[in-house]
Amino acid sequence: MNKRTILIIEDNLEIREGTAEILELTGGYNVLTAENGKIGVDLAIKNLPDIILCDIMMPELDGYGVLYMLSKHESTMHIPFIFLTAKSERVDMRKAMEMGADDYLVKPFDDIELLNSIESRLRKRDSLQSTLEKSHTLSLSEDDQNVLLHELVNEARVKIYKKKQLIYEEGDTPIYVYYLLSGKVRSFLYYQDGRELSTYIHTKDEFFGYESILLNERYTESASALEDAEIALIPKENFFELMFNKPAIATKFIKLLSGDIKEKEEQMLGFAYDSVRKRVANTLVQVAQKTISAPDEDEVVIRISRDDLAALAGTANETISRMLADFKDEKLIIKEGNAIRIFSVQKLKNIKQ
Repeated sequence: MNKRTILIIEDNLEIREGTAEILELTGGYNVLTAENGKIGVDLAIKNLPDIILCDIMMPELDGYGVLYMLSKHESTMHIPFIFLTAKSERVDMRKAMEMGADDYLVKPFDDIELLNSIESRLRKRDSLQSTLEKSHTLSLSEDDQNVLLHELVNEARVKIYKKKQLIYEEGDTPIYVYYLLSGKVRSFLYYQDGRELSTYIHTKDEFFGYESILLNERYTESASALEDAEIALIPKENFFELMFNKPAIATKFIKLLSGDIKEKEEQMLGFAYDSVRKRVANTLVQVAQKTISAPDEDEVVIRISRDDLAALAGTANETISRMLADFKDEKLIIKEGNAIRIFSVQKLKNIKQ
């Protein structure tokens, strides 16, 4: 096992050499020594010892100054630091601890007291290092996360849903997390009069239905196929097992959940404050962004029924027809059979109230 290195910063020659001898003989340590604070800081930065013993009252730079300077260097800020001093006033001890010292030994101290303090601080540092190393092994790169998630999807049963077929309904107990292999799926709420309000459109390679599983509640909305869709059904037990074994995966889905909540809050604010014209434009943009293949693509053809557009925009079919006619007159869109060609997604996004 490699010997630990200890740096002693002490201006008293007798104490400095005596302490170094004790550590070399009884502790099996490599020892570096410095006769003042300035030399001590230079040695610490250059050699990165495992622990530092430092007097307080010294020429050039006192012990408080040494601790302050080393705390500003990323390479030395976490090195355990023990003050060795004749200053035994409570106020001095408090100041040392508030500055970040790990221990405070009052001179004269015996050999056992010194060795116990050093060994205690080194054990604490080793424990912290071990914890950090374990946390790094728990972290996963984005590529590693994707590999594990694709394995989860590949092991799942795949089901084909026809256009408008219900996948789950508000109030159902969640059994699966869903992964969309192809097609589109919409989530929606029912108005009291039976009309529908679409809350989200899911596209290929998206997970959905995990919100209620993470929140441990029944579904608060329904989901149906917007077009023919191929969906992997991942049992929630398998989903939870992966999250338990790989905390990075759990963090990923918590972030997705936070984004979903934020997006729905913005949608509700839009329903409350945006004009109908703005809501319909935003809905077309939302559908377009789920269709485009490149971030800078501005012209796009979308396929969505008038009923679904009305449900997404939270308005009536007649209003959708009127707004689409207006956008056509303004050269923003054109109808192409059952599809809509948007000439500029950006212009639609910038439509005023």
